[in-house]
Parts: sequence; structure tokens; C-alpha cells
Amino acid sequence: MMHFDSLKDWLDWQESLHPLAIDMGLERTAQVYHALNPDCIKPPTITVAGTNGKGSCIAYLEAIYRAQGYRVGAYSSPHILKYNERIKIDGKPVSDELICEAFARIESVRGNTSLSYFEFGTLAALDIFWRSGLDIQLLEVGLGGRLDAVNIVDPDVSLISSIGIDHVDWLGATREAIGQEKAGIFRAKTPAIVGDCNPPESLLQSAVDKDALLYCIGKDFGYKKNTTDWDWFAGDLHIDQLPEPGLKGEHQYRNASAVILAVEVLAKSLPVSDMSIRTGLKNTLLPGRFQLINDKIPVLLDVGHNPEAVKTLVDYLNMTFPGKKIHAVFSMMKDKDIAGVLEIMNPVVYDWFFAPLTNPRAATEPLMREIFSQSSVARVSFGFTGFAEAFNAAKNQAQEDDLLLVFGSFFLVSDCLNEFEKR
Repeated sequence: MMHFDSLKDWLDWQESLHPLAIDMGLERTAQVYHALNPDCIKPPTITVAGTNGKGSCIAYLEAIYRAQGYRVGAYSSPHILKYNERIKIDGKPVSDELICEAFARIESVRGNTSLSYFEFGTLAALDIFWRSGLDIQLLEVGLGGRLDAVNIVDPDVSLISSIGIDHVDWLGATREAIGQEKAGIFRAKTPAIVGDCNPPESLLQSAVDKDALLYCIGKDFGYKKNTTDWDWFAGDLHIDQLPEPGLKGEHQYRNASAVILAVEVLAKSLPVSDMSIRTGLKNTLLPGRFQLINDKIPVLLDVGHNPEAVKTLVDYLNMTFPGKKIHAVFSMMKDKDIAGVLEIMNPVVYDWFFAPLTNPRAATEPLMREIFSQSSVARVSFGFTGFAEAFNAAKNQAQEDDLLLVFGSFFLVSDCLNEFEKR
């Protein structure tokens, strides 16, 4: 049985332990979970899946329940600066010590069961949460839904923020296939909330097959924007004159609307006032989602890494920074639709600077050169050793009235925020 004194040593060992970085399936994780927690004790649970927007939904839920005074656990991934960000209680990342203790408990019961890095983290979060006397736990699906480790827990509410094309090697290449995988978090007689305006038929049919209580935006609930505020409604329920969501972009009204419904359907067991909803929505913060750093030349950060996410980014740039010359510092994982992202972003980007990442899943410079050469992009710069060099080159090209855009990957945004912390 392995034991380590530092969180870094635990994580390094976990990365080398399992042959696959991603290993879909619930049996191994469920077996260890039941050994850790034989009575399956859990606080009320909201599970959130989606191609884009899951992190935002978790952040809104966390802010609203905390505004009401509840003790809240939130599990999300990936992290941006520190692993501890994945497991938060009352808005604060838990300590290295708590995570190491949870890893030690997992190691003491797993026997010969092989676990991936993500599965270790999910089990640690669930173990820490049920021991912490929470009022509610919020769980973000890592990938898909049906076979994601988070799905070993039966939620009291399931929420799917959006369905787009991503992770095609694991989830399928169509919205119908992906919708079916994400609908795997639905449960019988349990609210299943969908924030996608055009959900695939497979997702709707899955809800029927599972006998879930389905609520779709635009049909069962929705919102109306006014000049300075917005209204939310679902049947006879309505909350008027809500403040603009703390996270920016038109899509955040859809995310916030789905979140309010989740809060309302749980209100019998966890009452929340309209004031707490207002406070939570207004105060929600999340790094790397249209995050603006007001420097001499402003810097916008976004983790968007698939066509659906960058369409939203283009809309936001056109609305918020019309006419600005945009210099993009860019990188992506090699399994993403890089060509599709370039095609969507190219009309709004003046010039591109490729920042290589150290992650083994990241697109290499030769691959990026090839993809750029086949695109309509006219101005792109290569040859940088890492983020700092690429960013400085972009900054040197920019005038004070321009915008520096850093986007395409969580790992790139992490490199950027680390660089700003050093400064």
C-alpha cells in the first residue's frame, strides 16, 4: 500500500499508476466508493454535465447556496492554478492535508482496483464531502455523463447546460450520440433540467426512457431580458428584475436560468430566498471565463476550446469590444477541432501567436503549422518556447487601444495567470 507525505507526490504517483489518462466506466470507481462509504451516505446532490457551461452552473449554484448560508461542497475540473481548486467547501479550496488523508483512505481500500487520476480525485471529493457535514454537494461531470466517475452518485437534480461536439473519441461525433451519453446522469422520478435551446432527440428520449422529470429551457422555463435587468419564469413561478449575471456573455442567462430552476425544484428541502438568488448570481466569479485583466493593454482570457464555445466568444467580442484590433495568443489540445475553431475565430482576430504547451495532449508546433497553412489565417507567428514568449510578442505588436486575447485551453489560461502572478 502506497503512502506519500505531500499532495504533489500523491498526484505524480497517480498519473503514472493507470495506463490511460481517461478510462470510461463506473465499476472500478463504484467498488472503491462502496468500500470507503458502505452506507452510501451523501448530502443532497446536484450533478451538472454539458459540453460548455458546466463550470459556470456549478459556480452560480455555489454562490446562491452560500448566499443563503448553507454549507456547500463543490467538485469541478480541471483546475487552473492549483489542484485544490477542484474540491471546495464554502468557496475555499480544501487543504493539501485533507486531500492527502482522503487519498490515503482510498489507497487503504482499493486493493488491486486500478484508478485513473480523475477517479482518485472524484473519490477524494466525495469522501471529503460526506465527512464534512455539508448541506449540499455540487458535482461537475468531467467527461460525458453516463460513464463518468461522478455518476456513481445518484443526484437529487441533474442539470445539462449544453450539447456540442467535443471529445468525439469517447462520446461520438454527433450531437445525438453525445446527448445520449450526457443524459446518463438522469434518474427516475428526479428533476432533469436542460439548458440547451435545441436539445438532441436522443437526450429527450433518454429522459422518457428513464422516467426522469424533464424541464427544457424555452418550453418549461425561460428568461426575458429587459434594459437593465432580466426576468426568470417557470410555470407560475417567476422572479423579476434580476441583476446581470456575474459571468459575462449571452449564454450565461441560459446557464443562470437553468440554475435557478434547480434551486427552485430543491426548495422544499433546501429553501432559498429570492434575495440569495440575486446576491449569488451577481457575485459569481470564475477564472478563465471571459475574464478581463485591465492592464495597459487589456487582456481577455477564455478557456473555450470547441466550436460552440468560440461562437459564443465571437459574439461577446463583437458586442463588448467592437472595432478593436485583437491579437490572439492561442493553443489547443490535439484531439480538438482546431480547424473549426480557427474558421470561426479568424474574422475577428487580427493576428495569431501560437504558444506551445508542455501537456502531452497539446497540439505540437508542426501540427499547428499544418492546420494554419490549410486555413484562411493570414498572420500567424510561431517559434516561441512557451506562453511568456508568445504573449510578449503579441503585446509588442499591440497598441494601447487593442485587445490581447488568450484562449483555446484551460492549460494556456493557467500559464497566463501563473505569468501574471509572477509579475
